[in-house]
Amino acid sequence: MLTLHKAAAALPKPSRSRMCEFLRSFGFDPGKLFLHKLILGIETSCDDTAAAVVDESGKVWGEAIHSQTEVHLKTGGIVPPVAQQLHRENIQRIVKEALSTSKISPSELSAIATTVKPGLALSLGVGLSFSLRLVDQLKIPFIPIHHMEAHALTIRLLNKVEFPFLVLLISGGHCLLALVRGVSDFLLLGKSLDIAPGDMLDKVARRLSLIKHPECSTMSGGKAIEHLAKQGNKLHFDIKPPMQRAKNCDFSFTGLQHVTDRIITQKEKEEGIQKGQILSSAAHIAAAVQHTTACHIAKRTHRAILFCKQRDLLPQSNAVLVWQLYGTSVQALWQKPPRLHLLIEFESGFTRRNEMQ
Repeated sequence: MLTLHKAAAALPKPSRSRMCEFLRSFGFDPGKLFLHKLILGIETSCDDTAAAVVDESGKVWGEAIHSQTEVHLKTGGIVPPVAQQLHRENIQRIVKEALSTSKISPSELSAIATTVKPGLALSLGVGLSFSLRLVDQLKIPFIPIHHMEAHALTIRLLNKVEFPFLVLLISGGHCLLALVRGVSDFLLLGKSLDIAPGDMLDKVARRLSLIKHPECSTMSGGKAIEHLAKQGNKLHFDIKPPMQRAKNCDFSFTGLQHVTDRIITQKEKEEGIQKGQILSSAAHIAAAVQHTTACHIAKRTHRAILFCKQRDLLPQSNAVLVWQLYGTSVQALWQKPPRLHLLIEFESGFTRRNEMQ
């Protein structure tokens, strides 16, 4: 906690008067506190400013989110100082909206939980600074949250999932497999040795100049790849999944990116076009790279399942794999292993769920 306060001390803080004005807008009386078990969660780890009020049973009372997607599309990726400024401009409004939607006064909060790692340092600093100032005013506990551990546990909010279970987390910045044995009790089985699949897909999309494609101009890189892949032949290019002989559960995506880059360069020469122009085979390339990515992830996950089975780390019956990802491209190619429940959680909001049994 001391470390968190030292880190926040180096960041610009909301003024005391502004925070008091923010609390007064709810009719907050610092001398009148209640003991309800209501937690305000604040998330600013990357490019979304989000807040939600959740009780001890997992019920979400209210939530609010501000997406920066449209801004970052113009720059072809997330620029940390820009993301930081947008968080600063929106965090107070988003927190107020979440509380208002919940019909909760700040005085009824039991604690504030905020993402402190991993993520973009400048973005994390905005949420941390705001939260520490708020808990100081409200005189309530602060709960530091590990971003990836929280993702692994989120499924338990709306689904009856008992410990232990296997989790696969895929995002723009992370890709990992872990055995979840309890709250704050994780066994890391595998992770990306280089970049995350979302990062790789964004780079392929930029190399294909999909921002110039009429159907993809308003989409992020990963979504553009997924959209075009539906129009292409995934077997048109023979791209082998990485690490086929590696006897572990780790991932790697840099090699796949380089192979795809070489294919794009070769096709540009064959079609006689300059870098930055749209290839006629763009849809086939998108389909092939998405298919190879999905196969790689599925094979590494299968190794983790076999490892857990051999070591008796999961229940013999009713074993659970929680799969949390940013899009649906990998989901479409997944073959459910026998005797394993697959719970898929889409990371596009606090409450959206899709469950396959």
